[in-house]
Amino acid sequence: MAAAILTSSLDTSLLRYRRSKALWLMLLSAPIAARYMISQEEGQGISISIGGQLPVLTSAVLGVWLGIVVSTLVMPIAYIYLRANTTRRQPWQVEEVTAASRVSIALGRFLADSAILLAVLTMLSFAGLFLGWLMVTGPWDPFHIISLLWLVAAPTFLVVAAIRILFDAVPILRGAIGDLLFFIFWMASIITPSIMAEGSAGFATSMADMGGALTPLVQGAPEGSDSFSIGSSAIKPGRMELDVFKGIATEGYVASRFVWIVIAFAIAALAGLLYRPHRAKARKRRFAWLGKLSLAKLLPAAAPNDSPAPSTAAPLLGLLLTEMRLIASGPLFLLLAVAAALAGIAPDFRHIGSPAGLLLLIFALSAHAGRSEARGLVALTGTTATPPWLRRMVFVAAGTLLTVLLALPAVAVTMSAYPLALALATGAVASALAIGLAAMSGSPFVARLVLIIVWYGYFAS
Repeated sequence: MAAAILTSSLDTSLLRYRRSKALWLMLLSAPIAARYMISQEEGQGISISIGGQLPVLTSAVLGVWLGIVVSTLVMPIAYIYLRANTTRRQPWQVEEVTAASRVSIALGRFLADSAILLAVLTMLSFAGLFLGWLMVTGPWDPFHIISLLWLVAAPTFLVVAAIRILFDAVPILRGAIGDLLFFIFWMASIITPSIMAEGSAGFATSMADMGGALTPLVQGAPEGSDSFSIGSSAIKPGRMELDVFKGIATEGYVASRFVWIVIAFAIAALAGLLYRPHRAKARKRRFAWLGKLSLAKLLPAAAPNDSPAPSTAAPLLGLLLTEMRLIASGPLFLLLAVAAALAGIAPDFRHIGSPAGLLLLIFALSAHAGRSEARGLVALTGTTATPPWLRRMVFVAAGTLLTVLLALPAVAVTMSAYPLALALATGAVASALAIGLAAMSGSPFVARLVLIIVWYGYFAS
């Protein structure tokens, strides 16, 4: 019985994936993206450097290089796809009243998600073979390219699929808190192995390297090498010899990759045990007193017997004020906005005040953008006198203006236009990304997670 439920859940999810246009676009774009995962020159793609130098690009290095990029930089993209794709909406009204095992359903969905991500990895493998034929130094070895790519990247993809199933099982993690928690997990998966690498190599160090990215670099590099870099960095002349097989043969590394696969299955099974049904219940007004301070109260509520509103002389101004009110409509927004504005008084506005205000607006912008770009609402607002493209432009203006308002205390204290110019630029970019990504996905998930990742790069730069 459990096997039949698992098979049914797997088949149903795969069928829904097959109907998704985004899946085929993702599979087709994977080989194109592979070209930019391998950078032989500065500024032409993603580079992996050791002491500022690129490694000699052998077949083994190419396989590990692709795997490292997937395990570090592509991991959040895979999570975004799983959270925002066609299977995001589940028929829980039917499933939750049946006697079917939630563990079997969760494992079936986990296997479907894993199959999709591994299909993307398969397309990257074909692209890696072609790139290796063109670019590698020394003999072209397809087995080394594919096996090392899968050894590094496949367990990471399985863990991402399992985390998605776990977050969908727990009500509090189905929304923004889950996205924020995954962002923290992603950053921890990059930072933790960097700290652990300072000690002796072993199984514990390899287990800390969940993405499997750092151990082959650190252990395979020549003695005395330091300053490992993944991403975009300055490249020095010359090439560094990277002994990939020495890094892979590090004690416990291969075993740790298989243990992470087992952990992924365990997380998916745990999701079935922890699953809690969807409930339609009244929202608790835990901060009702703060609601009186919300910007949503600035405009009076409509009464059923009110006469129709007359035409306004400045419709765009009214739309701008309304968009600002809706972006800032959260009960805690005003209190957090005051705190972010006061943080701008600190001497380093670029690294304190500006990131504080942007972090607040990321959640506010993505939430309102997701609401306004919901499929049904877009069809309705398309019949109004304000076209969708104009409303989106006003949204960007409203988000930018709110960012500027948060920067005004910094402008007043420093008597400088720098905070104002920075707020204009960052607010416009964040607002444009929020409404653009929400318009493409129809939900706030993609916009929120992408903006958080961009915010971290802005904050850490």
